[in-house]
Amino acid sequence: MMKPPAPRSRRLVLLAGLVAVAVFLTLVARFWHPVYGFTRFLQLDASNDDAKIAAFKTQPVYVYRNTGGYDGLYYAQIAYHPALTAAELAPAMDNLVYRARRILPPALAWLFAGGQPEWIAPVYAVLNVGAWLALAVLLWDVLAVGDWRSGLAWGGVLFSVGALGSVRFALTDLVALVIVAAGLRTAELGRRNSATGLLALAGLARETSLLACAGLWERPWFSPKIVGRMLLAAAPLAAWLMYIRWSVGAADAGWSNFDLPFTGFLEKWRADLGASLHPNPDHRLLTWTSLLATCGLTLQAAFILRHRQPADPWWRTGAVYILMMLCLGPAVWAGYPGAATRVLLPLTLVFNVLAARTRAPVAWLVLGNLGVFGGLLMMLDVHHDPHELGAARVGGAGVVAQVSEGWYGVERSGRHTWSWNSGHGTLALETWPHDQRELRLVCSLRSLKPVTVTITQGGALRGREIVGPTPITIDFLVAIDQGHAQLEFSTDTPGTQETADLGGRRLAFAVYDLRFGLPDTSR
Repeated sequence: MMKPPAPRSRRLVLLAGLVAVAVFLTLVARFWHPVYGFTRFLQLDASNDDAKIAAFKTQPVYVYRNTGGYDGLYYAQIAYHPALTAAELAPAMDNLVYRARRILPPALAWLFAGGQPEWIAPVYAVLNVGAWLALAVLLWDVLAVGDWRSGLAWGGVLFSVGALGSVRFALTDLVALVIVAAGLRTAELGRRNSATGLLALAGLARETSLLACAGLWERPWFSPKIVGRMLLAAAPLAAWLMYIRWSVGAADAGWSNFDLPFTGFLEKWRADLGASLHPNPDHRLLTWTSLLATCGLTLQAAFILRHRQPADPWWRTGAVYILMMLCLGPAVWAGYPGAATRVLLPLTLVFNVLAARTRAPVAWLVLGNLGVFGGLLMMLDVHHDPHELGAARVGGAGVVAQVSEGWYGVERSGRHTWSWNSGHGTLALETWPHDQRELRLVCSLRSLKPVTVTITQGGALRGREIVGPTPITIDFLVAIDQGHAQLEFSTDTPGTQETADLGGRRLAFAVYDLRFGLPDTSR
């Protein structure tokens, strides 16, 4: 009989688990913005600016200028119109019929936000954070975490590239996984009807979640009872697809995501090995972590196939997802690390449950969870707008200031944010809501030699100061009109050449540490 872990060991494992949760929340907190909140997760890019729905134009949503968008931005916009009837929705989508299938997360965001437009995008952006925390609690019970092996399995799921990728890009995969895990756990406890309902719900978050119904099978495998249960699980998705066809149009079956067995899988191995042998210096870490994630998925499948337990609902689920893995097309595997790491999250879940319960050698758990490096890399990469000089919430409004022509971009250190000017440049302010108001602007000015800096708005003088190497603080009022304002910073003194190179910047003056406040009514 196996000796239970000592109380001290259990306490240490619990402490490690709490530290892991704290690490996750710290990684998440780094994406927070004082005005945009966590909408960095939505990956809305500038190319979608003209097509996005009205709410995304009137509410503060973070925009990536040079990196490209991703799927989360579409689901977040569907959350404003979960009935799919709004005319503005289709032009904002890459493929509304395809995106609308995964209606559960957008609908949950709408529900949790009470249908209030100002809350829908922020709530959707953190939906996966809530799903991660829920999965952490659920898995602790499923794995009966009490020693380092089960703790490692727990962390392997939560910090997998698929789980953290779903958080980072505000996708539907992690929400589906939580429900799948709950469904399999419920089935394991003998509550088959409840498990069927949960897996039916998971199918509305991601269609492939219905494959987990393999965990509900029991001998005889094709009895009327089993067939009826499978039909009940598929019914909500089938009904929703009929509604999509009626309200939006014919559905794309999505068969392009699948191919002949092994085609996409082997192509992924070829691509990862080729990229690793001849890496792009700018993407070396991304290339290697992608290869590690592919290795991890392969080893997860190998472990499940090696430890055949057809009577175990978890094993049956894993076996079905291995079949799906081998039939995934190149489009799902493409990229670094690729969408397959998220699509195959149930495989990662099953692997870790079986490895922990069978007390597999720790080497299996380590090698099967190599994808954690890719997940951590995703969460460490926080984008900062190279044009944003300042942002804050003041008097119930959010305000963001961005530099444009005449500035050399925004630079940051641990304590300061600044931008150098070539002699004349525009600073654009935007507020949410887009109304009329007056704001107080405070910043520091500095130059390499004495210059006179003039600040105007619409021809009206806002400030004029003699600036030198020692920073000076200025304080003036800005009039906001329909949520926008433009300030002109200029000097007649030529800038100082930064270096002797012909391409060196000409630095006239710099603006440091922009801050905002309300007008002082006592003046």
